[in-house]
Amino acid sequence: MRILRATADHLAELAQLFAEYRVFYEQPMEYSRSYDFLKERIEKNESVIFIAVSDEKICGFTQLYPSFTSVGTEKIWVLNDIFVNPEYRKRGIAESLIEEVLAYSETSDRGKVVLSTSYYNLKAQKLYEKLGFTKTEFHTYVKYIESK
Repeated sequence: MRILRATADHLAELAQLFAEYRVFYEQPMEYSRSYDFLKERIEKNESVIFIAVSDEKICGFTQLYPSFTSVGTEKIWVLNDIFVNPEYRKRGIAESLIEEVLAYSETSDRGKVVLSTSYYNLKAQKLYEKLGFTKTEFHTYVKYIESK
């Protein structure tokens, strides 16, 4: 298994896995929407996507967005997405992807990596804690804005 930074050359296959990731979070299966979204992120250099490749197939990915912390007055990464194809789970792929993120963070002038996950996603929480992430006392609130 290899971890690579995704490029436009990976879009077709990556978009399929991204669409499956969205389905995992109860979104409709929308390959075209997934493709267009990732294409724009890559073309505009708005995110960093690492992919796990095994058997010449993309079997997992993680996506980082650059951000800032006002309190910490520094640049940070938001680890927004991580997903491993169910057929490839329990092989250490998610851990390898996160380790790549952490190594990349050390060389990219970012003070920390932040992420959130479902309260019920206990497997992910265990992995994050194993890799040195700590749970904070903050609550996340969301207000959806309807498009005009």
